[in-house]
Amino acid sequence: MTIQQMHYAIVISETGSLNKASEVLYVAQPSLTGAIKELEKELGIKIFNRTGRGTTLTNDGEEFIRYARQVYGQYENMMAKYGFGGNIKKKFGVSAQHYSFAVKAFVEMVSHYGTDNYEFAIRETETRNVISDVAGTRSEIGILYLSDFNRKAILKLLAGNNLEFRPLTNCSAFVYISKTHPLAGNKSITLKELEPYPNLSFEQGDSSSFYYAEEILSTNEYPRTIKACDRATMLNLMVGLNGYTLCSGIICEELNGDDYTAIPFEPDEENKNSNMEIGYIMRKDTSLSDLAQTYLDEISKYLNNVSN
Repeated sequence: MTIQQMHYAIVISETGSLNKASEVLYVAQPSLTGAIKELEKELGIKIFNRTGRGTTLTNDGEEFIRYARQVYGQYENMMAKYGFGGNIKKKFGVSAQHYSFAVKAFVEMVSHYGTDNYEFAIRETETRNVISDVAGTRSEIGILYLSDFNRKAILKLLAGNNLEFRPLTNCSAFVYISKTHPLAGNKSITLKELEPYPNLSFEQGDSSSFYYAEEILSTNEYPRTIKACDRATMLNLMVGLNGYTLCSGIICEELNGDDYTAIPFEPDEENKNSNMEIGYIMRKDTSLSDLAQTYLDEISKYLNNVSN
């Protein structure tokens, strides 16, 4: 098995297509196919399922890619430091649930370091992808939240992937709506008052679980529900349909705009789970890079400014 074969497999898994991987790698498709077949033969496993729709990972393939990303990531780090001229750009990636403050901190960090000598990536994505990205070294850290409801399940999943959770802040839940919403003038909002309006939540993929939900009270039966995949669509639905979502209340107006407001969620006897602990995940037994530490410092700075 060679570093090149690992790289090929990683790119195919990310593009989901031999054709696209061939274009990215500047490698003829027959050569790419041959390299993967040799790799599968050597390992004694089938890494990819090939269909007319593209290429997907098998169960063995998913496990292999996690290890391959770790090995290839270390290889890139080594080449950046010891390779010819040491001129390979240093990389930093973060995966996060849909938090505008996470993007704001990323902007500040990139502005500090610049892009001449660094390659940055931020991925607002599904909860399971936040975890798999960090486990597979695609991202150095991930941003997500824990609650009384999901804590046990998420921590067990993190432990199984050799990851740990470190807290950044605790907050109560808020109802996030547009300033034109009929309830925008309320000092607090109950679920009963929200019944006439659509509940908005982020889609978590085919293998979604209540524990992956980014919003509290994910097990509730809402009379009206709409799922979205990105933050911009979520904001449009708030304005166009008077939709709402339950969130941390930590909103960056610079990125989201000032057409929205976060109003305290008022729990009741049946809906008490309104506390959120937002933090970051990282691989166990590793030290954070200077880039990661700067990013976390920017998050802490923003959170402190918001609370003061």
